[in-house]
Amino acid sequence: MSAKTTAALTEAEVLALPAMTTAEQAFAALGIGRDLGYKLIRQQEFPLTVVPLGRALRIRRVELLAFLGLETSDAARGPALAASSERNNETAAKQIGSAR
Repeated sequence: MSAKTTAALTEAEVLALPAMTTAEQAFAALGIGRDLGYKLIRQQEFPLTVVPLGRALRIRRVELLAFLGLETSDAARGPALAASSERNNETAAKQIGSAR
């Protein structure tokens, strides 16, 4: 069986990952192949917490970003995301205010 080579993700691609990434997305972000990634998980040597959800394995994006030393603030991820977060916060605040 040959090892499958996977191109490492760019910083922008890593920042765009969902909150709970798949194991294979985390492997790509770390620049390691699938075989090595699963081997490290089996040997309990994977450097991040692995969250089993049914048969799927997930890794928290926040933990992945911290491990890679990437900024996690909204401002660092771009003005569009920061504006979106502000709108979501305003909407949530209005909903909370109208529920009183």
